[in-house]
Amino acid sequence: MKNSRFYILFFFLIAVVSVNAQKNGSDREKYNFNYGWKLNIGDVEEAKQADFNDKKWKDVNLPYAWNQSEAFRLDITQLSTGIAWYRKTFQLPKDSNNKKVFVEFEGVRQMGEIYINGTFIGRHENGVMAFGFDLTPYVKPYPQQNVIAVKTDNDWKYKEKSSGSGFQWNNNNFNANYGGIPKNVFLHLKPKVYQTLPLYSTLGTTGTYVYATNFDIANKKAVVNVASQVKNELSKSITTQLKVSVQDREGKLIATFVGDSFAIAPNETKDLTAMKALDNLNFWSWGYGYLYTVTSELLVDTKSVEKVTIQTGFRKTKFEKGMVYLNDRVIMMKGYAQRTSNEWPSVGMSVPAWLSDYSNSLMIKSNANLVRWMHVTPWKQDIESCDRVGLIQAMPAGDSEADVQGRRWEQRTELMRDAIIYNRNNPSIIFYESGNESISEDHMKEMLAIKNTFDPQGGRAIGSREMLDSKVAEYGGEMLYINKSARIPFWATEYSRDEGLRKYWDEFTPPFHKEGTGGTAHTNVNGSKVADASAYNHNQDTHAKEDVARWYDYWEMRPGTGERVNSGGVNIIFSDSNTHYRGQENYRRSGEVDAMRIPKDNFYAHQVIWNGWVDTDTPDLHIVGHWNYENGVTKDITVISTADVVELFVNNESLGKGIQDKRFLFTFKKVSFKPGIIKAIGYDKTGKKVCENQIQTAGKPFGIKLSTIERPGGTLANANDLALVQVEVVDEKGNRCPTALNEINFDVQGQGTFIGGIAQGPDNYIGSKKLPVECGVNRIFVKSIDIAGNIKILATSDSLKSDAITIKTIKTDIEKVSNTLPSENLSSFTEKGPTPATPSFSKTRTAVAIIAANTDSNQADAVKSYDDNELTQWSYGKTGKAMIEYELEREANINQVVLKLAGWRSKKYPIRISIDNKKVFEGFTPLSLGYVTLDFEPTKGKKVQIELMATAKDSDGINLVEITGKVDQAGINKEGKTIEQLPIIEVEFYEPIR
Repeated sequence: MKNSRFYILFFFLIAVVSVNAQKNGSDREKYNFNYGWKLNIGDVEEAKQADFNDKKWKDVNLPYAWNQSEAFRLDITQLSTGIAWYRKTFQLPKDSNNKKVFVEFEGVRQMGEIYINGTFIGRHENGVMAFGFDLTPYVKPYPQQNVIAVKTDNDWKYKEKSSGSGFQWNNNNFNANYGGIPKNVFLHLKPKVYQTLPLYSTLGTTGTYVYATNFDIANKKAVVNVASQVKNELSKSITTQLKVSVQDREGKLIATFVGDSFAIAPNETKDLTAMKALDNLNFWSWGYGYLYTVTSELLVDTKSVEKVTIQTGFRKTKFEKGMVYLNDRVIMMKGYAQRTSNEWPSVGMSVPAWLSDYSNSLMIKSNANLVRWMHVTPWKQDIESCDRVGLIQAMPAGDSEADVQGRRWEQRTELMRDAIIYNRNNPSIIFYESGNESISEDHMKEMLAIKNTFDPQGGRAIGSREMLDSKVAEYGGEMLYINKSARIPFWATEYSRDEGLRKYWDEFTPPFHKEGTGGTAHTNVNGSKVADASAYNHNQDTHAKEDVARWYDYWEMRPGTGERVNSGGVNIIFSDSNTHYRGQENYRRSGEVDAMRIPKDNFYAHQVIWNGWVDTDTPDLHIVGHWNYENGVTKDITVISTADVVELFVNNESLGKGIQDKRFLFTFKKVSFKPGIIKAIGYDKTGKKVCENQIQTAGKPFGIKLSTIERPGGTLANANDLALVQVEVVDEKGNRCPTALNEINFDVQGQGTFIGGIAQGPDNYIGSKKLPVECGVNRIFVKSIDIAGNIKILATSDSLKSDAITIKTIKTDIEKVSNTLPSENLSSFTEKGPTPATPSFSKTRTAVAIIAANTDSNQADAVKSYDDNELTQWSYGKTGKAMIEYELEREANINQVVLKLAGWRSKKYPIRISIDNKKVFEGFTPLSLGYVTLDFEPTKGKKVQIELMATAKDSDGINLVEITGKVDQAGINKEGKTIEQLPIIEVEFYEPIR
């Protein structure tokens, strides 16, 4: 009897221990697996074996691309490629026995083969997406040692093992090749009943999906939903349910709720759900990265066994009437097409998470609201960073610049599927990009089906570049030109492709860069020729003006300007990039900041012209350039402003009002330099002062000034954290000397190492401890070691007073299985505040609809000139006077005609416009990025005639050449015969607001 009681008690205790082992084990499910790796460049096949001796290999902490030190020293085609091995010896945590063990790689370039204790686990080959494997059958329990080995191959021509097909996006024009393991790695420990990971291609699982529905923005309400895929690997059926808790940004618990119970059989996978209506919500918005912590707790027989924590935000979107709505407010897309590598000199893409925040928040500070990552899916670190800083993202899958077929198309759909599953909880992603070039309608249907299957509630639009007449795409937009739509939003996926080195102020400042010099007769990386690349080689003055001029075409057709509108666009690129180039340097200089994120004049130009959701919220101005010239210099001064009138002063003497062009550009001709202060004041239409700015002449170079930009909370002593050290040449009063080009010597001592910066010169000064300031300023990187202490930086230069600065590093958890995640304790940026409740634009004019068109040639095609389809057009098809007459829906007081004519960037058409036979306009149409607006005195009538008076004139006023060397004909048919036949793609008529 006693024995039977003992056994009953024994088995009862075993059952309790078994349940509590799942309940009371470490609450941590996800570990940082970045520390303690070994690296060997070259193929050592024996390295897969657990007993291989890797003591002579290089010690590295991840993320670490084995060729990252070449970033910006070599051009994209010359980056080293080949095989490299990474190895790591580790123990599982003490409480890991009887748990599932998964490894998650955020990405390996291009291919990664994973071995555990000598056993091949699996291979991943697309070079972009996260993947993971179940290590449970192969790992040894604590305290035994395990060895993970990863063979990587970043060959540009790498072929998929199963099909022999290459990957379209592994392309040396666009996708900088930082090889090995350039992204984070994590270890996951889970019980035998667990919520799966969102790693579909290798694990076949979809993870946890958090989304909101039933939004009531005005009353701050929404229904929060959680759907989590649960797998039962026990040998018995169980009853499970989800318990969800929601914490706000300050960590306050605002809600808990429980979903329905479900039975799950052994080895069965099932989706569990829970939902609750919440109020007093803060909605994620532009520049307002308000995030909630949603914890999905798995209950088995009402006992908690596992928790999955997700940081996410809630926002409402809508895509209609040619516009994008965020939280019930229209937002015009203003931003940058940035390389997904988002790289930095000497370290490539492998930077700490805080530095991603710093870079991405600068886009917000320039008043951008959108980043369109180019060609491939960004890594999770950048995606989560955009969540925190409040930056909308357009997320591609993978592409170069063409639709493809067969296996290469399947690779693209698989990547899109995996990327959506992995990133669907990130609120900053609002667009999914299916191609960097138009794709077939059938392919667009496939992409839409993937979105609707795996992210049906995410509030995202899926589309592709162009797709102007697609019935399936949910957004579109060309690369270089402006589009308008009354249906889905059209925004430019790239515009203003010009380049300019930060070193060059203008033609009057050393080193006296004359506009257009450098890179003519340039050979592109793909071998194509650009006969004249001068249009891509600006100084800061002209680069800033070009950016503003190119934006004007989009602003002119913004929401509020009619039924057909443009929804904005993204400037290529934000930071100078280690990709294809057209100038003397071997990297792309189109950035609004340089490679070390030092702003150029372009940055401040965008800060002014993008200050608002659609219309300008706060008038502002920026004086282009500096005020430190030699005596006798006379030059034109440009002020960029959203004011109506701008007045310029030199030492309080007024030079009058500026000549306004393209709305935001104000030019003051032949201003003579006089040391002192140059000041600009902006006024509104009533003459009221609304903005002001000034620049002061600096004195002669006197000394060096050092400052730092560091991780919030301090630099971590983890042998991987970076700090930016800024060096300025200043006068005796501490003012930066904007024309200084002094060479600076750096000495780094203590608990850190010198990494370096970038400047114009041999090897772009990469890795050099001597480099010059440019425009009086530059930056270098220093890197922590794994011992906490002080990093001392000394900067010296001939004839300048030296300076020194100290960075204190902080001890952190650098165990091989670490509790400290890379982005831990990084705060959100909320400076712009919640979505305003006020209207985002004012209506500027009234569109008058066309009900019919009459012409004596190609009458059947006449409707194509006003059908809201920019891939169709009408043109006069016979000799004689080309003319078409439009009948309006009503008699209207017309004062504007808006036209899109074929050849818009290179052809000027001499036309006459009459309203009810009264001439209201006669002259040449201007060049544009697509649409032109012709103004005249308001004239009442119901019929409008447009006729071509003579042959169109050619012009190279807007010189746009693709990297391939192709010159886009901008709507001109292949034969070019439409030029003399008034080719109208779209026409619109407007009257003033009554």
